[in-house]
Amino acid sequence: MPEITDVFKALSDRTRLRLLKLLTSGKEYCVCELVDALQMRQYTVSRHLAILRGLGLVQVRRKGDLACYRLIRPQAEPVEAVLACLADRLDGEEFQADHRRLEERCRLGVDGKCASRGL
Repeated sequence: MPEITDVFKALSDRTRLRLLKLLTSGKEYCVCELVDALQMRQYTVSRHLAILRGLGLVQVRRKGDLACYRLIRPQAEPVEAVLACLADRLDGEEFQADHRRLEERCRLGVDGKCASRGL
């Protein structure tokens, strides 16, 4: 179980907050979808996801060459309470734009096909 101070350090980064907000939907997203939503390089998004995974906040599932991430319920109640509080309050314009881009990306997919969902 991560130390609460490590969780707060991780949550002090805006990119990680943006990722967590996207993942609070309960759905699983591949890195390419998150990259498009955040409009950042794949390396940057993957690095931040690795930090969140190391803290036990997200889980990765490999599907061929794809890495799909989802938020998992933290084992420590204080961490779960912090995440719930953040999810309710992260609703600024930047977070809303991220969500719109993610929804559009998932709706359209890549060349009309979403690679992570096999649609």
